[in-house]
Amino acid sequence: MYRDALNNSGSYQKKVEEIKKLRDEKKQIELGVKEEFASEFDKLEILNNEIKNDQQLLSDIVMSQVSKGEKIELEDEYENKLEPIFSVRFKKIS
Repeated sequence: MYRDALNNSGSYQKKVEEIKKLRDEKKQIELGVKEEFASEFDKLEILNNEIKNDQQLLSDIVMSQVSKGEKIELEDEYENKLEPIFSVRFKKIS
C-alpha cells in the first residue's frame, strides 16, 4: 500500500525523475574528469602492478632461502628489523 501511494504521488514521481537526472549528470561529470586524469590512472595502475610483482619476487626469494635453511634478516629505510610471516591459503582446484 505504501509503494502504491508513492507511485501515485505526483510530487514523489517528479523528485524520483529529478534524482535520476542528477545522477546521470553526476556520472557524466565524473567520466569527464576521469578522462582528464587518464594518464595518471594509467601510471597508478602500472605502479600497483610493479608493487605486486616486487612483492611476489620478494616472497619467492624468501621462500627459496627458507627452504635452504638460511636465516632471513631485512631492514627497512628506518633501520627497523623485519622478519617474514608465513601463511597458507587453499583454493579449489576443480
